[in-house]
Amino acid sequence: MKILIRNGRVIDPASGRDETADIAIAAGRIVTIGRVGDDFNASRVIDARGCVVVPGLVDLAARLREPGHEHEGMLESELNAAAAGGVTSLVCPPDTDPALDEPGLVEMLKFRARKLSLCRLFPLGALTRRLEGEVLTEMAELTEAGCVGFSQAEVALRDNLVLMRALQYAATFGYSVWLRPQDASLGQGVAASGAVATRLGLSGVPVAAETIALQTIVELQRITGARVHLCRLSSAAGVAIVRAAKAEGLPLTSDVSINSLHLTDVDIGYFNSAMRLTPPLRQGADRDALRAGLADGTIDALVSDHTPVDEDDKNLPFAEAEPGATGLELLLSLALKWGAESGLPLPQTLARVTSEPVRVLGEALGSLQSSAGRLIEGGIADVCVFDPEQTWTVDAAALRSQGRHTPFAFAATGMALPGRVRATLVAGTVAYEA
Repeated sequence: MKILIRNGRVIDPASGRDETADIAIAAGRIVTIGRVGDDFNASRVIDARGCVVVPGLVDLAARLREPGHEHEGMLESELNAAAAGGVTSLVCPPDTDPALDEPGLVEMLKFRARKLSLCRLFPLGALTRRLEGEVLTEMAELTEAGCVGFSQAEVALRDNLVLMRALQYAATFGYSVWLRPQDASLGQGVAASGAVATRLGLSGVPVAAETIALQTIVELQRITGARVHLCRLSSAAGVAIVRAAKAEGLPLTSDVSINSLHLTDVDIGYFNSAMRLTPPLRQGADRDALRAGLADGTIDALVSDHTPVDEDDKNLPFAEAEPGATGLELLLSLALKWGAESGLPLPQTLARVTSEPVRVLGEALGSLQSSAGRLIEGGIADVCVFDPEQTWTVDAAALRSQGRHTPFAFAATGMALPGRVRATLVAGTVAYEA
């Protein structure tokens, strides 16, 4: 199908392009950016006047809940949510049931996602068998099956010797290891340590749970030279450690979730289980440091941390509720909100959800590396068209995700979100249109 996107403000953060232009798409690729000749006979025209046309968003952290947790999210519902949020590529962690520790499971998941044609799926393989932290998986086989890296998801490794061996093996073959820095012993609480947790009588997770794990990871990186991506930083002290490690030249990247970027532990209010998240919401100084770190490039990417949770598991007392929130449909708007409040140019804001996540993935993208997260002639036509002037309030019932719980659906947050997605194209096919 030939598609013409007309009169939009075309922004490609990777190249610095920012101009009003048309985009001609044919056979799944971008043919022309600029003035499109009359000889291009489009079978479909998308009028993007007043809208911004950007590369499809790339989300480095989204749980799809399949296989094993279909009551909380089906692959089709969650990929529909991705398309509605302008997300055309996402990375899913390996903590499915069973865990993604066998090539057949990875191949099945990727095949089902391809059949739906709603969003590109890049799975992370389990770092250890069944995520038990004892025996390393067959990383080479999992890579051949389509894994872009290896992770323990939320299951912290208790044995640093296993972690060192994993990093040594990954470094030998050029694989990346994705770790959420949290000490297994100190990270057992349900809220961030501090005055709010004390007042509410909730068990706390100290900042040291993150910094001790970070210092261990950094030290093992010095020994092994492995590439590590840190998932969902949550503290000012953690940002400082990452900044120092990057200045040292270690091959380290990191991300932060939309939740930690906009909310603090005060938002828990009176035991609001929608605020039961992992990592836990910390204090205002931590949130401010995370926002600054994302702005100056210490933190590379902004992620949705999409984790759909069903009613029965969420509507419980705070300490018993399952942590997690839906986020795919909110990623773009919350990125725009952060960028505007930080005084950043729109291209710099959009880079954190387009070109920078692609840089984190690097060679693991294979043939897609040269055009993913970019708008270039000859490149794959993964495109998001959004209206930057339209604001909206989150209505949980209207979300396409099977998980309807989000902290941003509550009036207490006071958030009218900027930017509505008008259309999402994946390989030149319209996956979503408002």
